[in-house]
Amino acid sequence: MDLNTGEITGVEALLRWFNSDLGFVSPAEFIPLAEETGFIVPIGKWVLKTACAQNMEWREKGFPVIRVAVNISVRQLQQQNLVDVVSQVLDETGLPAECLELEITESIALENLDYNINILNQLREMGIRISLDDFGTGYSSLSYLKQLPIDHLKIDRTFVQNLATEQKNKAIANAIIYLAHDLHLHVIAEGVETEEQLNFLRMHSCDYYQGYLFCRPIPSDEIEEILDQRAGYSVI
Repeated sequence: MDLNTGEITGVEALLRWFNSDLGFVSPAEFIPLAEETGFIVPIGKWVLKTACAQNMEWREKGFPVIRVAVNISVRQLQQQNLVDVVSQVLDETGLPAECLELEITESIALENLDYNINILNQLREMGIRISLDDFGTGYSSLSYLKQLPIDHLKIDRTFVQNLATEQKNKAIANAIIYLAHDLHLHVIAEGVETEEQLNFLRMHSCDYYQGYLFCRPIPSDEIEEILDQRAGYSVI
């Protein structure tokens, strides 16, 4: 959600696994195993294509133009053909590149910095937006920020929790917002659950937020209901 206009600017694709014997299996259980075995690569491609196809379907139905954000794993980023894979998915689904946002975590981005900068530059040249997720949770050096080709910084939910009452969290969140804006980046706050948190973020000029205060994770058909209620909105 845009904090200034109240418009929906995008959705984030979250992976869930329903197994007939086990029921719903948490990503915390199966993603590490998929990473370890390398199966995260075909899973990641399926998620990317499914998310892009869904967003294109919404466009064709006349819903407001939004971006869909998809998380990229370390294994995917290390693929020699990642740029080709993303380009192929966009061609096959017909989704404009500017309607796709790829999210990488801070730790993944810095694992092979020079290589990742090259890959991310190629993706941005296509028109895709890049977000840096989990910012501030893993590294103390900020020198990489001036090198990484990114569009958004995401304030990790650990800094958003107790934002209304804990002075240290307030200071960190405010510093991230100020730093990002000084670097000409937009800021997305994750895990916003209370009006107090939202008011603080608005007061300190945060750009966007996501979290249970607005909407819990829901299937695509329920998202259509929300988009339909807000018909007429147009977002960047």
